[in-house]
Amino acid sequence: MKGGSIVSGIKEKLAVLPDKPGCYLMKNSAGEIIYVGKAKVLKNRVRSYFTGSHDGKTQLLVSEIADFEYIVTSSAIEALLLECNLIKKHNPRYNVMLKDDKTYPYIKVTNDRHPRLEITRKVKKDKAKYFGPYANAGAAQAVKKLLDRLYPLRKCKTMPKQVCLYYHLGQCLAPCVYEVDQAENERIVDEIVKFLDGGHEAMKQRLTEQMTEAAENLEFERAKELRDQIRNIEAVMEQQKVTFSDDVDRDIIGFAVEKGWMCVQVFYIRQGKMIERETTSFPYYGEEKEDFMSYLAQFYYDKQNALPKEILLPEESEPELLAQWLGVKVLTPKRGKKAELIQMARENARIALSEKFALMSKDEARTIQAVHNLGHILGIGTPNRIEAFDNSNIQGTEPVSAMVVFTQGRPDKKEYRKFKIKSVEGPDDYGSMREVIRRRYTRLLRENQPLPDLIVIDGGKGQISAAMDVLENELGLYIPVCGLAKDEKHKTAELLFGDPPQPVKLGRDSYEFYLLQRIQDEVHRFAITFHRQSRSKTLLSSRLDEIPGIGERRRKKLFQHFGSLKKMREATVEEYRQLGIGDKLAKEIIAHLQKTN
Repeated sequence: MKGGSIVSGIKEKLAVLPDKPGCYLMKNSAGEIIYVGKAKVLKNRVRSYFTGSHDGKTQLLVSEIADFEYIVTSSAIEALLLECNLIKKHNPRYNVMLKDDKTYPYIKVTNDRHPRLEITRKVKKDKAKYFGPYANAGAAQAVKKLLDRLYPLRKCKTMPKQVCLYYHLGQCLAPCVYEVDQAENERIVDEIVKFLDGGHEAMKQRLTEQMTEAAENLEFERAKELRDQIRNIEAVMEQQKVTFSDDVDRDIIGFAVEKGWMCVQVFYIRQGKMIERETTSFPYYGEEKEDFMSYLAQFYYDKQNALPKEILLPEESEPELLAQWLGVKVLTPKRGKKAELIQMARENARIALSEKFALMSKDEARTIQAVHNLGHILGIGTPNRIEAFDNSNIQGTEPVSAMVVFTQGRPDKKEYRKFKIKSVEGPDDYGSMREVIRRRYTRLLRENQPLPDLIVIDGGKGQISAAMDVLENELGLYIPVCGLAKDEKHKTAELLFGDPPQPVKLGRDSYEFYLLQRIQDEVHRFAITFHRQSRSKTLLSSRLDEIPGIGERRRKKLFQHFGSLKKMREATVEEYRQLGIGDKLAKEIIAHLQKTN
């Protein structure tokens, strides 16, 4: 859809869009869902993508849209929840995807008949009680250890057949052997909840008195132990940068936008004190408010058992929507300390974006210079387009090859290509390289497409020679070819170039070496991922082929729905029924997969 033109099919769909809330799914020419959005009025929001001008980033998304579909919902909040679920299901590449790069520890009281304490980094919908997040994992562990000593909940994850040491130390009621009254468990849990909800001050006071008494009695080891316990409580419960006079748990959230990027800052206030902040930056393709609310929906999706009492948002948001869904107080304060903290979160977000762009600009300049320097070192001119190849197989099975493209030193993912090796049997790297080079550049010549300035081979002299032989002697092409040899630790060791290939002196701390290392890592990652996919599909086919009644169509449907043998094995008969598979065949599939596991 280049130049803003709209294909007739899309034009017809735009004309009949309803004036209702809902979600829309943008698709590319291959039918893949590349973006999911929500709207209060579908007609206005979806049409806006195909009218008027957009920045380069959004124009890139629009240029890939070949079709769209939409789902009407009864309300804006339903659209928000549906959007969140669709993003999780389809993983569209233009949507904001939350990465679990940094997770914080929570203290959890399990929802078992005989509850116990855990430290976890995942909040689940399991009716357990969660407290946190906490900035210091070590201190959280220490507080759990203290609570374990003070409150005799069960300690073992799996019930043993006899009492353990914790029972003899008075730290467990031993429900594994003795009957424990449910009321006693509830009483202990209530005390723990009070402690974690701010009652730690009373506990601290009690421990301080015990420490003083122990010191007066010259029990210095005991006094030291009590002192450490007090410090652990302070570390996890009282680390602070900002304080409130009340003990309310709050999340304070602000965002900033610049150059098509959004940065969101979350300040965690627990027991009235700020214990941590979280920063997330991402490109956004919709409207500011819409994408901010989409981020919040994903952010809180898995945290509904550990919500604060209050969430503070900037004015240009939809607090009613979030409050209705989460069932907590969501405010947009306009003055006072709360408004100042939101402004502080926004300022931090703005600074984080400025730093990001400054670093990106510096990195861009270094990368372009590295490309230029590499060309100078090899004597080939500046290699603006680099194509790199790697083969992957395990003992010769399912051999594949992959190609990545770097344009001006940056990965150009839309140009990546995968190859299934057809003419080679067994582990023959040289033969695989010859086939892939032949197929790739025969096609470029036939379609009159531009050739690369440099070809990078993940391998040594043999692979380089095989590639050069095909290029020069079969295709009459004289494209520079270099190889990247690895050391015994499988790390990039040296650059090989020339005829015959010889090592090229390149400083290991140079940007040129770093660029080549990035290229080698990326093509290896792409090849390995493709090989794993190929092997899993082959394995899936072979296992399912053994079951009477499973043909190619059903096998494909099963794979698309479940995604793995493991999920098929663990599925219920009812789930198979949804695919039109009868109970008898479903039971046979499950039994066969469990038998061959």
